[in-house]
Amino acid sequence: MRPSSTAAIAVEHLGFAYGDVSVLEDVSLRVETGEFLGLVGPNAGGKSTLLKLVLGLLRPQQGQIQVLGAPPKQARRHLGYVPQYPAFPRDFPIQVLDVVLMGRLGLSGGLGGRLGGGLSSHFGAWRRRDREIARQTLVDVEAGDLALKPIGALSGGQLQRVLLARALVSEPKILILDEPTANIDQRLEGEIFELLAALNQQLTIVVVSHDIGFISSYVSRVACLNRTLICHRTEAIDGSLINDLYGEQVRMISHEHSGHEHSGHGHSEHEHSENEHEHLKHA
Repeated sequence: MRPSSTAAIAVEHLGFAYGDVSVLEDVSLRVETGEFLGLVGPNAGGKSTLLKLVLGLLRPQQGQIQVLGAPPKQARRHLGYVPQYPAFPRDFPIQVLDVVLMGRLGLSGGLGGRLGGGLSSHFGAWRRRDREIARQTLVDVEAGDLALKPIGALSGGQLQRVLLARALVSEPKILILDEPTANIDQRLEGEIFELLAALNQQLTIVVVSHDIGFISSYVSRVACLNRTLICHRTEAIDGSLINDLYGEQVRMISHEHSGHEHSGHGHSEHEHSENEHEHLKHA
């Protein structure tokens, strides 16, 4: 995907605190159109807060954010979001196709503009075009055969594909994913990231992950966030960087995904290097 003159996401001198607890300090970041960015960092390092700010769910206390050249709330229509956990119980009596269709709520002329009662009573009112787009999106994420299955019958990997389809069905320009492979096995992790790499031909993607060694095979840059932020080129990642970021020794493991072999990294303990990086903010 060819970069444009307007950044997909532009963050300048961002600061945010919960009461007296500072979460983000002077964070600046430019995500180019068509980029595939990985965001890593320790728990409570500010990743979730940064995502909420980009999604327009929180307002910056210092600095500014623009998404596609506009304030986040104005650009929300062009954002697709995949949460780490679904916002509904797994035993909720709903079919996969209806979960995906929920991603089209609020679109111009769609069901979202006609809702007047409980959501469950309106699933049958979706336009034919909405259903066609939802079914095709399931096919695109290799989950077309799941359309009529109850959501509670899915495996962890199947559920992630369905949540991805729900984010894509609104036809976004930017896809944001929060730990999309945290609850699935290594083989499925590789399949999900191969799918994201293919989607990156049409979309800007930002993914939060705890497996920096693995995602470095797919993303163009890694942004390390622990209140402040530093970006690293993927070729600069080695075993010392994670210790600097997390302040602890890490357990090193090796595993292989879809023909990509990676050694010396863990899913909840990671690695990186201090050489060859672009300082967006000095910690």
